[in-house]
Amino acid sequence: MARIDVHHHIFPASIGKAGLSEKVGWRTPAENLPWTPEISLKAMSELGVKTAILSLPAGLPPGPVGPENRAAARHFNEYAAQICADHPERFAFFACVPNLLDETGALKEISYALDVLKARGIAMSSSYGESLDAKYVGDDKFDAIWEELNKRAAVVFLHGTQTPSSTPYPHPFLGIPVTEVPNETFKAAAHLVVAGKKRRWPRVKIILAHLGGSTPFLAPRVAVLSKHMGCPLSHDEIMEDFKTFYYDLALSSHETTLTAMRAFVDDSRLLFGTDFPAVSTNMARWYTSNADVFYAGNQDSFEKVMYKNARDLLCM
Repeated sequence: MARIDVHHHIFPASIGKAGLSEKVGWRTPAENLPWTPEISLKAMSELGVKTAILSLPAGLPPGPVGPENRAAARHFNEYAAQICADHPERFAFFACVPNLLDETGALKEISYALDVLKARGIAMSSSYGESLDAKYVGDDKFDAIWEELNKRAAVVFLHGTQTPSSTPYPHPFLGIPVTEVPNETFKAAAHLVVAGKKRRWPRVKIILAHLGGSTPFLAPRVAVLSKHMGCPLSHDEIMEDFKTFYYDLALSSHETTLTAMRAFVDDSRLLFGTDFPAVSTNMARWYTSNADVFYAGNQDSFEKVMYKNARDLLCM
């Protein structure tokens, strides 16, 4: 099998992943820490993955706008590029950017990452800033960044942030990564659609993590209720724009969800992903097996979802 995994993270030791996870109600598998490329290569072999597209977890690099944040983004991108150089054909990467509120820094890093380091795209969080000052990626403040990405016809990997709810998560088994992150992805996608940004920059190819979280199921709700609240797009136009995203399968593959996705978008919009090493190989295997069973009767769809769509999208 020659799968391409578009949702595969790197955990540099400097980020302190175990501590970050604990704060949001998640337990990163102990066997994956401290992370090394060899840990991913072993999992990839077991899961039939030929190439993994590496990205930092959403919300990184941390910190406010400033030189330290810029330097951290540069360091992480050069680290990822070196991993790819050391393991050609096994790894590629989506570059991180400084806090998007730092327009100049973000634009410089996009140029360096795509032109010099040859990143396959840009990894973007659903929002930037803290608390009431946070801005979702469709905000007008980020127009210059989207304009540049559109000019380049760039790929953007959009992942929900670890944003806490206004109430505590309901149970230790239902931490922020389980319940809140998928909805953050949806909110960012919906913001891009209803603000008209998705059709304003049609050349940017946006991948939504985890089948877009709740996006496929709430898109019809947005289509009618946002129109009622003043969105200038028609119901059908809103639905059409939601269907122009790409959706990765990470932690989401099941007969129920994949059947719904087949009714929502063409198979050409779906991309294989695992979310390793945030999860164990066995956890990723369960979802991978579900996808294999679902597409078993259609070799064309199977090949598209497992590697052909990613190969074509990322020019691999």
